[in-house]
Amino acid sequence: MRESDSFEPRMQVRDLSAPGAILREVDGLLRVDPPEVSMFAMPRRNRRPPAVRLAPGQWLQWLINYRFVGSCGGAWSYELETFNIVYGFAAPDVFLGVPTRRVDERRALR
Repeated sequence: MRESDSFEPRMQVRDLSAPGAILREVDGLLRVDPPEVSMFAMPRRNRRPPAVRLAPGQWLQWLINYRFVGSCGGAWSYELETFNIVYGFAAPDVFLGVPTRRVDERRALR
C-alpha cells in the first residue's frame, strides 16, 4: 500500500522461477530469501539476514525501511516495506495475528 494512492491494497503474483524472485520451494519448505534493496537507498545493508524457511501453514513478516535523497533539492523521502508471506492455504485474517517468524531490518534513518 502507498500513501500516494490512499493506501489501496496491492497484490502481486509472480512466477517463482523468475529472476529476482525471493521465494522457492526446497525439500517441502518455502525458502524466503531477503528482499532485494535499491542501491540508492540508505542506510547501506552490506550484511543481510539469512533466508527463512517456512513449513506449510506458517507465515513470515519481513520489515525493511529506507531513506532516499531526491536529485532536485536533496529532499529526503522514506519508505517502509512490510512483506507478509504465508506458505499454503490460510484463513483470510491470517496476517492479523502473530507471525510464526519475523525479520526486522528496520534501521535508524537519520
